[in-house]
Amino acid sequence: MVFSSIGEAGHEQVSYFTDPETGLQAIIAVHDTTLGRSLGGTRILDYGSEREALEDVLRLSRAMTYKAAAADLPLGGGKAVVLGDPAEIKTEALFEAYGRAVDCMGGRYITSVDVNSGVADMDVVARETDHVVGTSDGLEDPSPITAHGVFRGIRACAEHVYGTDSLDGRDVVIQGLGKVGRSLAEQLLEHGASVTVSDIDADHVEAFAREHDVETVAPDAVYERPCDVFAPCAIGGVVNDETIPLLECDVVAGGANNVLAERRHANALRERGILYAPDYVLNGGGLITVAKEYLGGTREEAREEASAIGDRLLEMIERAADREVAVLEAADAYAEERIADAEGESSAVPRP
Repeated sequence: MVFSSIGEAGHEQVSYFTDPETGLQAIIAVHDTTLGRSLGGTRILDYGSEREALEDVLRLSRAMTYKAAAADLPLGGGKAVVLGDPAEIKTEALFEAYGRAVDCMGGRYITSVDVNSGVADMDVVARETDHVVGTSDGLEDPSPITAHGVFRGIRACAEHVYGTDSLDGRDVVIQGLGKVGRSLAEQLLEHGASVTVSDIDADHVEAFAREHDVETVAPDAVYERPCDVFAPCAIGGVVNDETIPLLECDVVAGGANNVLAERRHANALRERGILYAPDYVLNGGGLITVAKEYLGGTREEAREEASAIGDRLLEMIERAADREVAVLEAADAYAEERIADAEGESSAVPRP
């Protein structure tokens, strides 16, 4: 199962780690290191099965390769998943064991924060390995910079669709009020957009709505809410065969990973006249931040580089329009060109 799965997407390495004393069960996947060492976060979830966890880490690590390449970073793609209920398994001892696992990779994989892992957890991991970013000694939480990149991407989409990047008066529905969704909403409001928010945490939504005087929509009605921009900032797979016919928007552009249930849904959106901004391009600000921490730099420099996401996305949108393809295809081509160029440069170097 493992060999066939990793071969399909061209992964270089998949490693399993266990620690009976702490209950650690982790999978680290390295997809491609052509552009540099692989970097990706640590996701902690109570997966239904080992196979489900493997499929997730393979999909996510491949996406990290494309995310790094599309962000013009000298990094490859990797990801880690830790199996188990975060409420039950998260202990300092487990993160120390996980840090030793990461260290066993010898620097081929650099870890960071992700779903259910945060800065404090990375601080514990850092006790056991140097191959970690996103710690309190680094550039701290990348979420606001991720949101800034998404915001700039939405402006690029608006420029293409409406002829101006102004968001004044534009209706944006945000699905998910986590760190990225909340920060995105605040930036949109600052620039005159009309924001509607939705989240499974009703209390959180109501508190935000009262604080910022915005409208809310129930989670089961979010896809049907008419708007200019639908911004998924929660879980992946929300754009699928069931939800696409419900959408009443011009643009789908959000901060969530793997927004599309399947790649073919990019074309399904295009057929409906909806512009889809590839999530791995739009949410690259987080990776840019931790990359800046790893490579050396400041938070201000990371935010400035995240601002370029809009220009890069607009280039991809224009390429897609010229070729009459979905923007996802143009974004993939952009990333693959960078990887191919690096492979060409590597093969041109004389061997001793």
